Amino acid sequence: MLTNKKIVLGITGGIAAYKAAELIRTLVKEGALVKVMMTKSAMEFITPLTMQTLSRNQVYTDMFVPADQYDMAHISLAEFADAFVIAPATANIIGKIASGIGDDLLSTTMMAQSKPTLICPAMNDKMLSNPIVQENINKLKKTGYVIMDSAEGELACKTAGKGRLPDIADIIEEIKTLLTPKDFKGARILITAGPTEEPLDPVRFITNLSSGKMGYALAVAAHRRGANITLISGPANLPLPAAEKIIKVRTAKEMHKAVMTHYRNADIIIKAAAVADYCPKTLAKEKIKKDKKALSLELEINPDIIADIGKNKGNRVLVGFAMETQNLLANARDKLKKKNMDLIVANNLQEEGAGFRTDTNVITIIDRTGECESFGKMTKIEAAGAILDRVKKIMSKKSNIKN
Repeated sequence: MLTNKKIVLGITGGIAAYKAAELIRTLVKEGALVKVMMTKSAMEFITPLTMQTLSRNQVYTDMFVPADQYDMAHISLAEFADAFVIAPATANIIGKIASGIGDDLLSTTMMAQSKPTLICPAMNDKMLSNPIVQENINKLKKTGYVIMDSAEGELACKTAGKGRLPDIADIIEEIKTLLTPKDFKGARILITAGPTEEPLDPVRFITNLSSGKMGYALAVAAHRRGANITLISGPANLPLPAAEKIIKVRTAKEMHKAVMTHYRNADIIIKAAAVADYCPKTLAKEKIKKDKKALSLELEINPDIIADIGKNKGNRVLVGFAMETQNLLANARDKLKKKNMDLIVANNLQEEGAGFRTDTNVITIIDRTGECESFGKMTKIEAAGAILDRVKKIMSKKSNIKN
């Protein structure tokens, strides 16, 4: 989503300035157009030539240069940008912006622009916790700047604490969030994700091939669009997305309990988890030992989470998934009707790009009116966007989210 987005990156004089090179490289790789401003202190840590090579653009360092070179840089950069990012942001630049001081190119440009702005503080932990620095950070937040939390860990001064530049991947995600229209602002969305595990004994369990990628992509996409997210996740080896509440569960019964506890606080429920339909009737207290005889397992049915929500969903929007290997549309429509969903997302396990543990999906979305829309292979984050677009239409009709 960063293709052709215009990012102006400000780099200030902290040891983390070297990490800005990787940030630029990643932004360019994702298709962004990047222009860089560096303070004089930043140039003590890393050279403008490095940033120019990576960004493939002139690097801006001085206020006073011939006009034909920079075309009034602080104004032209303000007009160029879709968003500004300062990474790393020292206590000095944070204080300048908070106080309205413009005494170099970067601080002057900040005074001349009104674009979405992300500030990534990086400094010694004691500097970061200084009451004046914290007051300046809070002042900027109230003014509308987005301030990332610094990461914790070993610092350059050989101490450990909070003050590291956030991970590059986290900064990239925050930039994407910054640039995404907030058409779900205020909406409360409950999302389930991942598989469940149904234990047989202390070391074995029944599960499925779900990775949780689709549900986590939905959480990421919804967060970018301003929603308040509650994520209920089965076991998934994935980075946790930004969410107001994350609840980890293991079994179908645990997921059922968590969903039934929290769904009433949601406007939208998206059941993307691959919940086991059955679980062992009894749990062996000790490891089941192998012998020469075949082993028979007696299974019992698990609670049907989405059906239970459907019985009491009220004015909420309920979205489910149907992973099938045959009769895709017929089975999906039947499930939609029986379980009182508003939308169902159908995909065929046997179709290339639509299976478990992939970064792509091939989906068909069906609503209660029978309208059916199919999409070609896309990334799961793109699929999440398509699903949310359809949810938005339903919510608009119900007048729970204002356009």
